[in-house]
Amino acid sequence: MTFKTVAQSAPAIHHDVVALREAPVALEAAASAPSAKAVAARLEAGFRAAATKASASVVNIYTRKAAPRPLPGWLRPPNDQEDATARGQSSLGSGVIVAAQGHILTNNHVVDGADEIAVMLPGGKVAEARIVGTDPESDLAVLRVDAKGLQPITFADPASVQVGDIVLAVGDPFGVGQTVTQGIVSATGRNRLGINTFENFIQTDAAINPGNSGGALVDTSGNLVGINTAIYSRSGGSQGIGFAIPVSLARQVMEQIIATGRVSRGWLGVGARDVVHESTGAPAGAVLIAVQRGGPADRAGLRSGDTVIAINGKEVVDTAALIDETAALMPGTRAQFKVLRGSEPIAVTVELGQRPITRKL
Repeated sequence: MTFKTVAQSAPAIHHDVVALREAPVALEAAASAPSAKAVAARLEAGFRAAATKASASVVNIYTRKAAPRPLPGWLRPPNDQEDATARGQSSLGSGVIVAAQGHILTNNHVVDGADEIAVMLPGGKVAEARIVGTDPESDLAVLRVDAKGLQPITFADPASVQVGDIVLAVGDPFGVGQTVTQGIVSATGRNRLGINTFENFIQTDAAINPGNSGGALVDTSGNLVGINTAIYSRSGGSQGIGFAIPVSLARQVMEQIIATGRVSRGWLGVGARDVVHESTGAPAGAVLIAVQRGGPADRAGLRSGDTVIAINGKEVVDTAALIDETAALMPGTRAQFKVLRGSEPIAVTVELGQRPITRKL
Protein backbone atom coordinates (compact mmCIF):
# COMPACT_ATOMS: atom_id res chain seq x y z
CA MET A 1 0.00 0.00 0.00
CA THR A 2 1.48 3.35 -1.05
CA PHE A 3 0.43 6.68 0.46
CA LYS A 4 1.72 9.86 -1.09
CA THR A 5 1.53 13.38 0.23
CA VAL A 6 0.52 15.66 -2.60
CA ALA A 7 2.96 18.53 -2.74
CA GLN A 8 4.81 18.64 -6.06
CA SER A 9 8.09 19.75 -7.56
CA ALA A 10 7.32 22.91 -9.47
CA PRO A 11 7.11 23.05 -13.29
CA ALA A 12 6.38 26.22 -15.24
CA ILE A 13 2.93 27.30 -14.08
CA HIS A 14 0.03 29.68 -14.59
CA HIS A 15 -2.15 30.56 -11.60
CA ASP A 16 -5.45 32.24 -10.84
CA VAL A 17 -6.25 33.08 -7.23
CA VAL A 18 -9.15 35.41 -6.56
CA ALA A 19 -10.00 37.80 -3.71
CA LEU A 20 -10.20 36.56 -0.09
CA ARG A 21 -12.43 37.33 3.20
CA GLU A 22 -13.07 36.73 7.05
CA ALA A 23 -13.80 33.20 8.34
CA PRO A 24 -16.69 32.49 10.72
CA VAL A 25 -18.06 29.06 11.45
CA ALA A 26 -21.01 28.15 9.22
CA LEU A 27 -24.15 28.82 11.28
CA GLU A 28 -26.81 27.24 9.07
CA ALA A 29 -29.35 25.39 11.19
CA ALA A 30 -28.83 21.68 10.71
CA ALA A 31 -32.52 21.04 11.19
CA SER A 32 -33.65 23.30 8.31
CA ALA A 33 -33.50 20.95 5.33
CA PRO A 34 -33.69 22.66 1.92
CA SER A 35 -36.94 22.41 -0.01
CA ALA A 36 -37.27 20.21 -3.09
CA LYS A 37 -37.41 23.38 -5.21
CA ALA A 38 -34.18 24.65 -3.67
CA VAL A 39 -32.48 21.31 -4.24
CA ALA A 40 -33.59 21.27 -7.88
CA ALA A 41 -32.30 24.81 -8.38
CA ARG A 42 -28.96 23.89 -6.86
CA LEU A 43 -28.62 20.82 -9.07
CA GLU A 44 -29.40 22.93 -12.12
CA ALA A 45 -26.74 25.46 -11.16
CA GLY A 46 -24.24 22.76 -10.25
CA PHE A 47 -21.82 23.81 -7.52
CA ARG A 48 -20.86 27.19 -8.95
CA ALA A 49 -21.61 29.16 -5.79
CA ALA A 50 -19.67 26.76 -3.57
CA ALA A 51 -16.73 26.63 -5.97
CA THR A 52 -16.63 30.42 -6.30
CA LYS A 53 -16.82 30.94 -2.53
CA ALA A 54 -14.13 28.38 -1.70
CA SER A 55 -11.80 29.32 -4.56
CA ALA A 56 -11.70 32.86 -3.25
CA SER A 57 -9.93 31.55 -0.14
CA VAL A 58 -7.53 29.00 -1.65
CA VAL A 59 -4.04 30.08 -2.68
CA ASN A 60 -1.00 28.54 -4.34
CA ILE A 61 2.20 28.11 -2.35
CA TYR A 62 5.70 28.02 -3.81
CA THR A 63 8.71 26.90 -1.80
CA ARG A 64 12.40 26.73 -2.51
CA LYS A 65 15.22 24.95 -0.73
CA ALA A 66 18.61 26.54 -1.16
CA ALA A 67 21.27 24.61 -3.02
CA PRO A 68 23.62 22.68 -0.74
CA ARG A 69 27.27 23.57 -0.44
CA PRO A 70 29.34 22.24 -3.37
CA LEU A 71 30.78 18.78 -2.83
CA PRO A 72 34.40 17.87 -3.47
CA GLY A 73 34.89 16.73 -7.05
CA TRP A 74 35.28 13.08 -6.12
CA LEU A 75 31.87 13.13 -4.34
CA ARG A 76 29.88 14.97 -7.00
CA PRO A 77 26.90 13.24 -8.68
CA PRO A 78 26.79 12.53 -12.42
CA ASN A 79 26.51 15.63 -14.64
CA ASP A 80 22.77 15.28 -15.25
CA GLN A 81 22.17 15.42 -11.50
CA GLU A 82 24.75 18.08 -10.71
CA ASP A 83 22.86 20.96 -12.33
CA ALA A 84 19.66 20.16 -10.45
CA THR A 85 21.54 19.88 -7.18
CA ALA A 86 23.27 23.22 -7.75
CA ARG A 87 19.95 24.97 -8.42
CA GLY A 88 18.33 23.74 -5.24
CA GLN A 89 14.80 22.34 -5.15
CA SER A 90 11.46 23.98 -5.85
CA SER A 91 8.01 22.62 -5.03
CA LEU A 92 4.43 23.77 -4.92
CA GLY A 93 1.29 23.18 -2.91
CA SER A 94 -1.90 24.89 -1.87
CA GLY A 95 -3.15 26.74 1.18
CA VAL A 96 -6.33 28.14 2.71
CA ILE A 97 -6.83 31.70 3.94
CA VAL A 98 -8.12 31.46 7.53
CA ALA A 99 -7.82 35.06 8.79
CA ALA A 100 -7.98 38.51 7.25
CA GLN A 101 -4.71 39.32 9.04
CA GLY A 102 -2.93 37.11 6.50
CA HIS A 103 -2.88 33.67 8.12
CA ILE A 104 -2.83 30.70 5.75
CA LEU A 105 -3.34 27.07 6.77
CA THR A 106 -1.50 24.38 4.81
CA ASN A 107 0.29 21.07 5.25
CA ASN A 108 3.58 20.94 7.10
CA HIS A 109 5.11 18.82 4.34
CA VAL A 110 4.43 21.64 1.85
CA VAL A 111 6.80 24.01 3.68
CA ASP A 112 9.04 21.66 5.66
CA GLY A 113 12.69 22.57 5.15
CA ALA A 114 11.90 25.49 2.83
CA ASP A 115 14.29 28.46 2.75
CA GLU A 116 11.91 30.62 0.74
CA ILE A 117 8.10 30.59 0.69
CA ALA A 118 5.87 32.65 -1.57
CA VAL A 119 2.10 32.74 -1.99
CA MET A 120 0.31 33.86 -5.13
CA LEU A 121 -2.42 36.37 -4.28
CA PRO A 122 -5.23 37.93 -6.34
CA GLY A 123 -4.23 39.67 -9.55
CA GLY A 124 -1.09 37.61 -9.87
CA LYS A 125 0.80 39.35 -7.05
CA VAL A 126 3.25 37.07 -5.25
CA ALA A 127 3.73 37.81 -1.54
CA GLU A 128 6.55 36.51 0.61
CA ALA A 129 5.30 34.28 3.42
CA ARG A 130 6.78 33.43 6.79
CA ILE A 131 6.07 30.40 8.95
CA VAL A 132 4.10 31.19 12.11
CA GLY A 133 4.40 27.63 13.38
CA THR A 134 4.26 24.00 12.33
CA ASP A 135 2.93 20.75 13.76
CA PRO A 136 4.65 17.77 12.12
CA GLU A 137 2.56 15.26 14.07
CA SER A 138 -0.67 16.40 12.39
CA ASP A 139 1.09 17.60 9.19
CA LEU A 140 -0.27 21.14 9.54
CA ALA A 141 1.41 24.54 9.35
CA VAL A 142 0.33 28.16 9.51
CA LEU A 143 1.90 30.84 7.32
CA ARG A 144 1.42 34.59 7.29
CA VAL A 145 1.60 37.09 4.46
CA ASP A 146 1.49 40.88 4.56
CA ALA A 147 -1.50 41.57 2.36
CA LYS A 148 -4.88 43.31 2.50
CA GLY A 149 -8.31 42.41 1.18
CA LEU A 150 -7.97 38.74 2.04
CA GLN A 151 -11.12 36.61 2.18
CA PRO A 152 -10.90 33.85 4.81
CA ILE A 153 -12.82 30.66 4.30
CA THR A 154 -15.87 29.70 6.36
CA PHE A 155 -15.48 26.65 8.60
CA ALA A 156 -18.14 23.92 8.43
CA ASP A 157 -19.64 22.36 11.53
CA PRO A 158 -17.47 19.22 12.03
CA ALA A 159 -20.54 17.22 13.05
CA SER A 160 -22.17 17.96 9.70
CA VAL A 161 -19.75 15.79 7.70
CA GLN A 162 -21.31 12.43 6.83
CA VAL A 163 -20.45 9.57 4.50
CA GLY A 164 -22.11 10.19 1.14
CA ASP A 165 -21.96 14.00 1.36
CA ILE A 166 -20.89 15.74 -1.85
CA VAL A 167 -17.58 17.59 -1.47
CA LEU A 168 -15.32 19.72 -3.67
CA ALA A 169 -11.50 19.67 -3.61
CA VAL A 170 -9.86 23.00 -4.44
CA GLY A 171 -6.13 23.38 -5.13
CA ASP A 172 -3.40 23.56 -7.74
CA PRO A 173 -2.78 20.03 -9.09
CA PHE A 174 0.40 19.57 -11.13
CA GLY A 175 0.83 23.37 -11.23
CA VAL A 176 -1.81 23.81 -13.95
CA GLY A 177 -3.63 26.52 -11.97
CA GLN A 178 -6.44 26.55 -9.46
CA THR A 179 -8.76 23.60 -10.05
CA VAL A 180 -12.01 22.32 -8.52
CA THR A 181 -12.90 18.62 -8.51
CA GLN A 182 -16.01 16.95 -7.12
CA GLY A 183 -16.70 13.71 -5.27
CA ILE A 184 -18.24 12.40 -2.08
CA VAL A 185 -17.15 11.65 1.46
CA SER A 186 -16.23 7.97 1.16
CA ALA A 187 -15.44 7.42 4.85
CA THR A 188 -14.61 9.31 8.04
CA GLY A 189 -12.31 8.53 10.94
CA ARG A 190 -9.62 6.84 8.87
CA ASN A 191 -6.55 6.17 11.02
CA ARG A 192 -3.57 3.83 11.36
CA LEU A 193 -2.49 4.68 7.84
CA GLY A 194 1.05 5.57 8.91
CA ILE A 195 0.85 9.05 7.39
CA ASN A 196 0.80 11.17 10.57
CA THR A 197 1.00 10.57 14.31
CA PHE A 198 -2.52 11.94 14.75
CA GLU A 199 -4.88 10.59 12.12
CA ASN A 200 -8.63 11.03 11.80
CA PHE A 201 -8.87 11.46 8.05
CA ILE A 202 -11.84 12.12 5.84
CA GLN A 203 -11.58 9.82 2.82
CA THR A 204 -12.89 11.15 -0.49
CA ASP A 205 -12.98 10.16 -4.13
CA ALA A 206 -12.74 13.79 -5.27
CA ALA A 207 -9.62 13.94 -7.45
CA ILE A 208 -6.59 15.01 -5.41
CA ASN A 209 -3.23 15.14 -7.18
CA PRO A 210 0.32 16.39 -6.58
CA GLY A 211 0.09 20.13 -5.88
CA ASN A 212 -3.24 19.79 -4.00
CA SER A 213 -1.55 19.41 -0.59
CA GLY A 214 -2.83 22.04 1.84
CA GLY A 215 -5.84 22.89 -0.31
CA ALA A 216 -9.47 22.91 0.75
CA LEU A 217 -12.05 20.16 0.87
CA VAL A 218 -15.40 21.95 1.09
CA ASP A 219 -19.10 21.10 1.29
CA THR A 220 -21.74 22.18 -1.21
CA SER A 221 -22.05 25.52 0.59
CA GLY A 222 -18.33 26.21 0.12
CA ASN A 223 -17.52 25.70 3.81
CA LEU A 224 -14.25 24.04 4.82
CA VAL A 225 -14.57 20.42 5.96
CA GLY A 226 -10.92 19.37 5.60
CA ILE A 227 -7.36 20.08 4.41
CA ASN A 228 -6.34 17.85 1.50
CA THR A 229 -3.22 15.95 2.51
CA ALA A 230 -2.50 12.60 0.89
CA ILE A 231 -3.60 10.03 -1.66
CA TYR A 232 -3.37 6.28 -2.00
CA SER A 233 -1.79 5.74 -5.40
CA ARG A 234 0.18 3.23 -7.43
CA SER A 235 0.73 5.74 -10.22
CA GLY A 236 1.46 8.97 -8.36
CA GLY A 237 -1.85 10.50 -9.47
CA SER A 238 -5.42 10.29 -8.21
CA GLN A 239 -6.98 6.84 -8.07
CA GLY A 240 -10.10 7.82 -6.17
CA ILE A 241 -8.73 7.47 -2.65
CA GLY A 242 -7.73 10.78 -1.11
CA PHE A 243 -7.39 11.86 2.51
CA ALA A 244 -8.13 15.20 4.17
CA ILE A 245 -7.44 16.33 7.74
CA PRO A 246 -10.87 17.11 9.25
CA VAL A 247 -11.71 20.70 10.09
CA SER A 248 -12.06 19.85 13.80
CA LEU A 249 -8.38 18.89 14.10
CA ALA A 250 -7.21 21.51 11.62
CA ARG A 251 -8.90 24.32 13.52
CA GLN A 252 -7.64 23.14 16.91
CA VAL A 253 -4.05 23.05 15.67
CA MET A 254 -4.39 26.32 13.74
CA GLU A 255 -5.72 28.25 16.74
CA GLN A 256 -2.90 27.06 19.00
CA ILE A 257 -0.25 27.94 16.44
CA ILE A 258 -1.68 31.41 15.83
CA ALA A 259 -1.92 32.05 19.58
CA THR A 260 1.42 30.62 20.72
CA GLY A 261 3.43 29.57 17.65
CA ARG A 262 3.32 25.90 18.63
CA VAL A 263 1.00 23.06 19.61
CA SER A 264 0.99 21.78 23.19
CA ARG A 265 -0.35 18.31 23.95
CA GLY A 266 -0.72 16.22 27.06
CA TRP A 267 1.66 13.31 27.60
CA LEU A 268 1.39 10.19 29.75
CA GLY A 269 4.81 8.56 29.35
CA VAL A 270 3.75 4.99 28.60
CA GLY A 271 3.90 2.30 25.95
CA ALA A 272 0.65 0.44 25.25
CA ARG A 273 -0.99 -2.13 23.02
CA ASP A 274 -4.60 -2.86 22.08
CA VAL A 275 -6.81 -5.16 24.12
CA VAL A 276 -9.76 -7.05 22.66
CA HIS A 277 -12.60 -9.04 24.19
CA GLU A 278 -11.75 -12.74 24.14
CA SER A 279 -15.25 -13.77 23.09
CA THR A 280 -16.16 -11.06 20.55
CA GLY A 281 -12.81 -9.65 19.41
CA ALA A 282 -14.18 -6.14 19.96
CA PRO A 283 -11.77 -3.40 21.15
CA ALA A 284 -11.59 -3.31 24.95
CA GLY A 285 -9.01 -0.66 25.88
CA ALA A 286 -5.26 -0.14 25.94
CA VAL A 287 -3.01 -2.17 28.22
CA LEU A 288 0.18 -0.50 29.45
CA ILE A 289 3.26 -2.51 28.55
CA ALA A 290 5.84 0.09 29.66
CA VAL A 291 5.74 3.00 32.07
CA GLN A 292 8.53 5.57 31.83
CA ARG A 293 10.29 5.99 35.15
CA GLY A 294 9.59 9.41 36.63
CA GLY A 295 7.01 10.20 33.92
CA PRO A 296 3.43 11.38 34.56
CA ALA A 297 1.96 7.86 34.64
CA ASP A 298 4.68 6.58 36.96
CA ARG A 299 4.25 9.49 39.37
CA ALA A 300 0.49 8.85 39.46
CA GLY A 301 0.92 5.16 40.28
CA LEU A 302 -0.03 3.56 36.98
CA ARG A 303 1.71 0.23 36.35
CA SER A 304 2.57 -2.07 33.48
CA GLY A 305 -0.40 -4.42 33.04
CA ASP A 306 -3.01 -1.76 33.84
CA THR A 307 -5.67 -1.48 31.13
CA VAL A 308 -6.93 2.05 30.47
CA ILE A 309 -10.64 2.00 29.61
CA ALA A 310 -11.64 5.67 30.06
CA ILE A 311 -10.19 9.18 30.44
CA ASN A 312 -12.35 11.86 32.06
CA GLY A 313 -15.37 9.65 31.47
CA LYS A 314 -14.68 9.15 27.75
CA GLU A 315 -14.22 5.55 26.64
CA VAL A 316 -10.77 4.47 25.50
CA VAL A 317 -11.18 1.60 23.04
CA ASP A 318 -7.58 1.17 21.87
CA THR A 319 -4.09 2.69 21.89
CA ALA A 320 -4.99 5.26 19.21
CA ALA A 321 -7.78 6.54 21.45
CA LEU A 322 -5.42 6.59 24.45
CA ILE A 323 -2.93 8.76 22.53
CA ASP A 324 -5.60 11.02 21.06
CA GLU A 325 -7.49 11.60 24.30
CA THR A 326 -4.30 12.28 26.24
CA ALA A 327 -2.90 14.59 23.57
CA ALA A 328 -6.17 16.55 23.39
CA LEU A 329 -5.59 17.74 26.97
CA MET A 330 -3.16 20.49 27.89
CA PRO A 331 0.03 19.77 29.84
CA GLY A 332 -0.61 20.20 33.56
CA THR A 333 -4.19 18.95 33.30
CA ARG A 334 -5.20 16.58 36.10
CA ALA A 335 -7.03 13.88 34.17
CA GLN A 336 -9.14 11.09 35.66
CA PHE A 337 -8.12 7.67 34.32
CA LYS A 338 -10.29 4.61 34.78
CA VAL A 339 -8.20 1.45 34.58
CA LEU A 340 -8.56 -2.24 35.16
CA ARG A 341 -5.88 -3.66 37.43
CA GLY A 342 -6.40 -7.36 37.06
CA SER A 343 -10.19 -7.51 37.02
CA GLU A 344 -10.66 -4.64 39.48
CA PRO A 345 -11.61 -1.18 38.17
CA ILE A 346 -9.76 1.67 39.87
CA ALA A 347 -9.59 5.44 39.36
CA VAL A 348 -6.23 7.21 39.04
CA THR A 349 -5.63 10.96 38.75
CA VAL A 350 -2.72 11.80 36.45
CA GLU A 351 -1.15 15.22 36.00
CA LEU A 352 -0.17 15.18 32.34
CA GLY A 353 3.21 16.31 31.08
CA GLN A 354 4.22 18.06 27.84
CA ARG A 355 4.26 15.70 24.88
CA PRO A 356 7.73 15.67 23.27
CA ILE A 357 7.78 16.54 19.58
CA THR A 358 8.55 13.55 17.42
CA ARG A 359 9.44 13.79 13.76
CA LYS A 360 9.15 11.07 11.16
CA LEU A 361 12.48 9.96 9.75
